Amino acid sequence: MDSQQIRYLLTELQQGNLSVEDALTKIGTGSEKTVSTEAAQVDIDRKKRCGFPEVIYAEGKTTQAILEIIEILNSRKENILATRVSPEQAEQVCKTYPSAIHNQIARTIRIENQAEEKKQGIIAVITAGTSDLPIAEEAIETLKWMHCEVKTICDVGVAGPHRLGEHLDVIQNCDAVVVIAGMEGALPSVVGGWVDSPVIAVPTSVGYGASFGGISALLGMLNSCASNVTVVNIDSGFKGGYVAGLIAKRSNR
Repeated sequence: MDSQQIRYLLTELQQGNLSVEDALTKIGTGSEKTVSTEAAQVDIDRKKRCGFPEVIYAEGKTTQAILEIIEILNSRKENILATRVSPEQAEQVCKTYPSAIHNQIARTIRIENQAEEKKQGIIAVITAGTSDLPIAEEAIETLKWMHCEVKTICDVGVAGPHRLGEHLDVIQNCDAVVVIAGMEGALPSVVGGWVDSPVIAVPTSVGYGASFGGISALLGMLNSCASNVTVVNIDSGFKGGYVAGLIAKRSNR
């Protein structure tokens, strides 16, 4: 257990909110790496190994399973992020945890238990079109959970190339850039030619029939001639944001 978790337990004990036996039990579990629920094996060692706690992928889980995982992470005062949350799941989670932040567009829920005084770097999140915004919002919520400063630039696709140029002063001063695009997926290559930072390309399923649900954008991005462009999975705003956040954290140590 880290010092903040121990301090929290001692405060709860002092205020009479926790019995001595319960405190001893919680301290005794500090060396555990997983906590079991009926539906999951919660990795409580993830932050120590990887820098950030386990993220809850809500799709396919029951609301009860999500609440059980949140309870485990919340009891350890971890910052919590759940992605792909349905409206029904969000309603119950927000009812149980009134401080939860629900982003309906991103389909995410965040619960802040630990404040960061210093931002972990600056990330630009860029969309080719307004239709890409749900995936961008997922990336933005992920970066907020990672305590990064986010610069959002929307609707600057290659059909109007002058629009990107208006934001170069912002883009060129970021630790990494997340570029989200559907259709032919050309925007990351254009951005890559303007910056000296990593560009994380996120293909989306936005587009007409021959876009094949984002496969055209994915293949276009994988074949980018800009050497600083790397690619994550289709519609994976979380993964794009997470990788950018790790880059920012490293570069700002």
